[in-house]
Amino acid sequence: MDSLKIRGFWEFTCYGPNKKIKWQRIQKNLVTSQGLNHILDTEFHNGTKVDPWYVGLKHAGNANAADTLASHTGWTECANYTGNRKEFVEAASNNASVTNSANKASFAINANNQVIAGGFLCSAENGTSGTLFSVVDFTGGNKTCDNGDTLEVTYTISANNA
Repeated sequence: MDSLKIRGFWEFTCYGPNKKIKWQRIQKNLVTSQGLNHILDTEFHNGTKVDPWYVGLKHAGNANAADTLASHTGWTECANYTGNRKEFVEAASNNASVTNSANKASFAINANNQVIAGGFLCSAENGTSGTLFSVVDFTGGNKTCDNGDTLEVTYTISANNA
């Protein structure tokens, strides 16, 4: 008997103003119950497709499968970057994966000592209305970015028969 498994991998790379890498993280994520329900509703129950999705940054705290964009009491969002959440510009699926590796989400950090604890993928460019698809927590401690740094984020969603 086969079962479907959906998982995500995040890659964060922080560049200083001199364009040198300050730090990198590669992490597996949590697909929220709301995200799983969205997939099932969209494919099997006439739900509405999301286009585009957006990448956001976690400031502190830990994710939970029950988290939604409107209610995620275990963590807070980092907003100390230029503009809103960044659009997830993905390529067509290939080898049962979808990624934005050719068009990474890029955050221009505009404050010093910004704690980054992970990221998330959601259906809203800003605010708390919408679908929270996935959240990633850094393991091994949070990282910091400073004013003038650029944080590039790649997200890859894969599906396979587990």
